[in-house]
Amino acid sequence: MVICNLGSSDRTETNSERLSLRPESRISQMLMLTLLLCLSGAAFASAQKGKAAPVPTGPLLKRTTTRHEVRRFAYGGTLTIVGAPQGSITIEGWTKNEVDITAEIELQASTESDFDRLAAVNNFFFDEDTNHLRILTTGMHDKSFMRQVAKDFPKALLGLPWSINYHIRVPISTDLEIHAGNGAVGLSGVEGAIVFTAPQTDASLTLLGGIFTATVALGKVSVIIPGRSWRGSGVVIQLVAGELNVELPAGFSGDIDADILRSGKITNTFPGLEVRERPGLSERIVRGRAGAGGASLKFIVGDGNIFIKKKIE
Repeated sequence: MVICNLGSSDRTETNSERLSLRPESRISQMLMLTLLLCLSGAAFASAQKGKAAPVPTGPLLKRTTTRHEVRRFAYGGTLTIVGAPQGSITIEGWTKNEVDITAEIELQASTESDFDRLAAVNNFFFDEDTNHLRILTTGMHDKSFMRQVAKDFPKALLGLPWSINYHIRVPISTDLEIHAGNGAVGLSGVEGAIVFTAPQTDASLTLLGGIFTATVALGKVSVIIPGRSWRGSGVVIQLVAGELNVELPAGFSGDIDADILRSGKITNTFPGLEVRERPGLSERIVRGRAGAGGASLKFIVGDGNIFIKKKIE
């Protein structure tokens, strides 16, 4: 998967700077959402260019292999995962100072020799620095990788379906960069600076605190905040098209902003959400305050619906 770079600046934007973006109008919000969509959809769009590779005739067999890896990892480090074009990513926080990765790699082919060729390229590897661990998926979707390691790879195999489902455990205090493909994403028990992008997903996110930014092109995103206040800078979630569900606990305190940029509506059933500033609370815009207020939680949808409700205990 390739993460596109917008603009000509060589400076890397920090997570805090991403969260601090303050569009001055709904038009600029839509422009920003369209630009950020490039982050989550560049690889998917690239993979769709050109003519589809021929698929071998005859019935396809499935082979699933499980790969398990463990790496020592200090609290407060950064984990980056670049997922497969198809497949799920589940990340859970735990108390150990190590990263535990279990990956289910599913391949489809007609013969054993084809399975061997596919297994040699559709996999993942680690790139490790001090306090930064990267899990990078390799495969037929990456033309640059294929030119380097598999120049003689049969073209007839390029169109065969494959996927990797990741289940990862990390220390509770970890910064995350999650670049998913098309597939479900689950996140729970992690507090840190977290960036999440995906072209299409059904995501379930239980968020504890820190700074969280997400850009999703298409799908359903469910956000659960179990604490009565947000411990950190805030949240920005942007969804181009789909459904965004936000569940807050009773007695939650925070500032809630929500916007529908084109079509759809906001349904707010959270008790005690009051007007913080104009234009107030409507089916297209929410500028509200829950409880005593606090960190900013921003939810933006281009086409679709936003539901803000009380978390079921």
